[in-house]
Amino acid sequence: MSRKEPAATDGGEAQIVLAQFQSADGDKTGPPLSLAADITAEQLSILINKFLENEETHPYSFYVGEKEVARSIQTDILEGDGRSAEETLVIEYRPQAFFKVRAVTRCSSSLTGHTEAVLSVSFSPDGTQLASGSGDTTVRIWDLDTETPRFTCSGHRNWVLSIAWSPDGKVLASGSMDNTVRLWDPQTGKPIGGALAGHRKWITALAWEPAHISTSVSRLASSSKDGTVRVWDVVRGRCLFTLAGHTAAVTCVKWGGDGRIYTGSQDKSIKIWNTDGSLHRTLTGHAHWVNTLAFSTDHVLRTGAYDHTGKEPADRDEAQKMALKRYNESKGKGPERLVSGSDDFTMFLWDPLNSTKPIARLTGHQKVVNHVSYSPDGRLIASASFDNSVKLWDGLTGKFIASLRGHVAAVYQVCWSADSRMLLSASKDSTLKIWDLRTKKMKLELPGHADEVFTVDWSPGGDRVVSGGKDCVLKIWKH
Repeated sequence: MSRKEPAATDGGEAQIVLAQFQSADGDKTGPPLSLAADITAEQLSILINKFLENEETHPYSFYVGEKEVARSIQTDILEGDGRSAEETLVIEYRPQAFFKVRAVTRCSSSLTGHTEAVLSVSFSPDGTQLASGSGDTTVRIWDLDTETPRFTCSGHRNWVLSIAWSPDGKVLASGSMDNTVRLWDPQTGKPIGGALAGHRKWITALAWEPAHISTSVSRLASSSKDGTVRVWDVVRGRCLFTLAGHTAAVTCVKWGGDGRIYTGSQDKSIKIWNTDGSLHRTLTGHAHWVNTLAFSTDHVLRTGAYDHTGKEPADRDEAQKMALKRYNESKGKGPERLVSGSDDFTMFLWDPLNSTKPIARLTGHQKVVNHVSYSPDGRLIASASFDNSVKLWDGLTGKFIASLRGHVAAVYQVCWSADSRMLLSASKDSTLKIWDLRTKKMKLELPGHADEVFTVDWSPGGDRVVSGGKDCVLKIWKH
């Protein structure tokens, strides 16, 4: 057993504790150790990097049960958590992101041009392009280098409710109140083919097939108020099949990493569809409309082959390989988890492919849950509610962690920094707030919008935040 020289404390010798490292998947690492109780998180980090024989030092966080070792085992676990020094402590180590995202602190530009509310904003998967959809029926593409308008895409005849970038960033899709989906070339701002028509009511959400599943980026799913989801072949501009089975409006659609399509509806159910259009299973439990769905792998599904280094894949095959590698790393050994938020004030955490029973029911919000989002590392879930709060939950168990209070009106959307260390929220109170996940406190407030902030996005590289809302202005925030 390895012994660390016990540091002398006021009471003479420091206590010795028995400890065993284990990974987040439950595998034991290294032998049981006797450690001085005053060992710090930094010293634990040196030890675990030795055991894992990492060539370069990786950052880790350490947990005993639910409690994080932030300072030392003595302060946080023995005193803070009331654990006995006699028992063997199982120390779970969790890898953290290599890179650190800096909090954005100032508004670098206010982009005007839209004449009605901005309803959706989105950075492209590699973070180099930015698009917005508005109530003025246009989609706008913005130049991020100069922070000026680049193209205005006109064609829709009613509000643009949602926009979605293809995983390779070469096509932008938009869904509108005019019941159609349109495709745009972001390099020219010109439409690609005609409108994809077929839905009888407006489009509520869009989802592209993930990059790791196929080399050709050609399939797009659209959900509608008419209760159906249509899957389109974007190259040929035709509908491949329609998913009909919900008895009310479909509010959200997600294309899972397993290749299946997931839909949430106002009929209170979530349905999982095979890619031939057949129904795989239905998840029930909510007592009111399902508003929002999120996957534990969402960040990787969104960014595909692009990571924080900004390396460009050589061709489609390499892009698929890179995306698949990132997806498998993100998913880990466990299954892909799904969380759903509802008008019944609750959320459910699901293991959707293995069970129709939820892992947990997440209760605590006093009003409608409008938006849920998984942290990029899959460890935390954030939920935004009309009760003015943002709540944090454990991404594996669904256990409640903390309430983030500060907004004075409904919170519409939440968004994570790429390193999972910060969370951003957008509210009806006209502000954005950045929350620090270590302290669970507000880090910064970003005022500046003249009215409600409907939509927000943090670039995958972490260098910029964009927000939009009722005042028709897009604001870009930087460090």
